[in-house]
Amino acid sequence: MAKTVDDMKDRVADIIRQLRPAVQSDGGDIELVDVDENGVVTVRLHGACIGCPSAAITLKMGVEQSLKDNIPEVSKVVCVE
Repeated sequence: MAKTVDDMKDRVADIIRQLRPAVQSDGGDIELVDVDENGVVTVRLHGACIGCPSAAITLKMGVEQSLKDNIPEVSKVVCVE
């Protein structure tokens, strides 16, 4: 993995750590799985997030937007099971 991808992954992990308390307060959790060289961030949702109708909105409007605002190299966030 290139140093720039490692650096981006570290910065993404920091933002995810900042967002986790809000997700956890609703009974869910978010886990960073990977960040690739194209800026695609892969996460996994846990707990109450699974099957929640608002999870997709939280992912795009909350997590993805926060990451893009703070880390311009992030292109999108995808969720895996």
